[in-house]
Amino acid sequence: MAKAGKRIRKERENIDRAKFYELDEAVKIIKAGAKAKFDETVEIAMNLGVDPRHADQMVRGVCQLPNGSGRSVRVAVFAKDEKADEAKEAGADVVGAEELVAQVQSGNINFDRCIATPDMMPLVGRLGKILGPRGLMPNPKVGTVTPNVTEAISNAKGGAVEFRVEKAGIVHAGVGKASFDDGKLIENIKALADAVMKAKPTGAKGTYVKRVAISSTMGPGLKIEPQSLLGSA
Repeated sequence: MAKAGKRIRKERENIDRAKFYELDEAVKIIKAGAKAKFDETVEIAMNLGVDPRHADQMVRGVCQLPNGSGRSVRVAVFAKDEKADEAKEAGADVVGAEELVAQVQSGNINFDRCIATPDMMPLVGRLGKILGPRGLMPNPKVGTVTPNVTEAISNAKGGAVEFRVEKAGIVHAGVGKASFDDGKLIENIKALADAVMKAKPTGAKGTYVKRVAISSTMGPGLKIEPQSLLGSA
């Protein structure tokens, strides 16, 4: 296992690894410790009581962060004819049909979010083994397979965050930047937590949210008191 760096070890000295922090206190500590030369992303990890190997325990969805993600998102749209024109006007970074499929198949993936109109899915379906592992495959459940490309592009660039439970039962997502005001980060974190709660699958038994932690890109994680995630986002 890689040894923690000097800065990380120093930051860990200032936190109680066994304590469950209230969300507002944790955000202040995380922001104070985010001293990298770039604007660190604040991330949340939610350990859920599900086994995603079972279809009725899969957790997946999308959350529109009220204060945006702070990221510059490059959006690709699979569309043709008037829908392709609409996507370009809406600010899509990459637009195409057969030629975009060929581009992805060649390994040229220069986008962070992928949207497709329904009529393009027979083509896009060929890319499942390439886009799927990267979390980029369009899916109607999260609004990325849609005839309304303008709205989908606006959501993607405005702070829509997709989440999907990993094999270990963990949902992990970026919820803003360390430069955000405390209040905006708290709103974003609560919004993401609320979306995950609403995505609780029918097959989930017992305690759904087991543990929650937040961290910055280069900083240690702080365990959060789950009750402090409740309330208005």
